[in-house]
Amino acid sequence: MAKTVSGPAEALKDLVWDGMSVAVGGFGLCGVPFDLVTALRDTGVKDLTIISNNMGVDGRGLSILLENNQVRKVLGSYVGESRIFAEKYLAGDVEVEFVPQGTLAARIRAGGAGIPAFYTPTGVGTAVADGKEEAEFDGQRVILERAIVADLALVHAHTGDREGNLRYRLTAKNFNPLVATCGRTTVAEVEVFSDGFLDPESIDTPGVFVDRLYRPARTEKFIEKRTVRPRPGSTTEPAPATAGQRG
Repeated sequence: MAKTVSGPAEALKDLVWDGMSVAVGGFGLCGVPFDLVTALRDTGVKDLTIISNNMGVDGRGLSILLENNQVRKVLGSYVGESRIFAEKYLAGDVEVEFVPQGTLAARIRAGGAGIPAFYTPTGVGTAVADGKEEAEFDGQRVILERAIVADLALVHAHTGDREGNLRYRLTAKNFNPLVATCGRTTVAEVEVFSDGFLDPESIDTPGVFVDRLYRPARTEKFIEKRTVRPRPGSTTEPAPATAGQRG
């Protein structure tokens, strides 16, 4: 039970410092460890390098770190739905390294697997390749991409056990299994704790990668964009689209 703690503040205790790098699971608002992100904001650490697919939406997810002026650099795939992220990027207040989404996943995966770098054709001949070593294999040009290893990894899982074995649910799986492996220290918020050990055949993240985990007092699901097209044959009027609505 040494890995389980009472809450997000305790989970981050003695793990954060100014200038550190933090990899965070999730995609938009799906599978984001909201409590851990809030706890990270509340520590007041600054000059953070955030590695995540995107930075959430205004007022939710990783965007709250931007609003609190705690982020120095972002490695991500797109600006997404966060207005403040776009504003800070365009104003030069936050350094941004745009990474093709597949390359970002591969860099995180490589970091977790202990692979220092790899070649990929993605980005050849574009700004993505600027300053990177190029090579040719079987007549195809490729560029060298460095693996990502973060000081701290934060993930959200659906189910876990006391040894830190994790299982994710549906699309909330997204980047979480990759992120869980790439942190020098990994913390997980888990919706459901198993009474015993998870079935080894159903484990997504082995507990060897996880250092601390806890169960949040409540879990809210937020919808980034609600679909408004009525289902075929339905006579029900669709609800108005609302960003950030609880799911």
